[in-house]
Parts: sequence; structure tokens; C-alpha cells
Amino acid sequence: MLDVIKKAGIGAVEAGQPVQVQFGQVVSLQPLAVRLDQRLTLPSGALVVPESLAARVLAVGDSLILLRMQGGQSYVVLDRMVTP
Repeated sequence: MLDVIKKAGIGAVEAGQPVQVQFGQVVSLQPLAVRLDQRLTLPSGALVVPESLAARVLAVGDSLILLRMQGGQSYVVLDRMVTP
């Protein structure tokens, strides 16, 4: 098990940018879809939503902070942005 964790860590370091912060906007709730830019809308299958955010009520138009995982196949929804 320890060897597997070490290999995963080495792979992440060698990747250079294993995670990238991006911002998106909720465009649909059922199913959840988030638009990153005019060309790319992420379907619910590409989004990893933590329990802490799933308990909140999102609305169409909400701005989200996303972490793009290495390879760009999945995005972790970190939190919702608010205006100070």
C-alpha cells in the first residue's frame, strides 16, 4: 500500500501541474452542469461535489471555484464564490 501511495505522489510531482484552479458558473441544476467558458460546459459526470457543498442550495448563475485534476477529465467543486 505504501508503495502505491509513493508512486502516486511521484507521478503527481512529475506531472508539473497536477491541479489547476478554475472558475465556472452553474448553468443547470438537474442534472448539474457548470460552464467554464463559452466553449466548455462540464456535465455532472465530470464534477466531484463534496458533501459540504451538496447540502447547500445552488442556483443557476452561481459562481464556483473548481480544481481541474490532472488530465482534465474531472473537476472538484471546491466552493461557491460570494461577493464581499
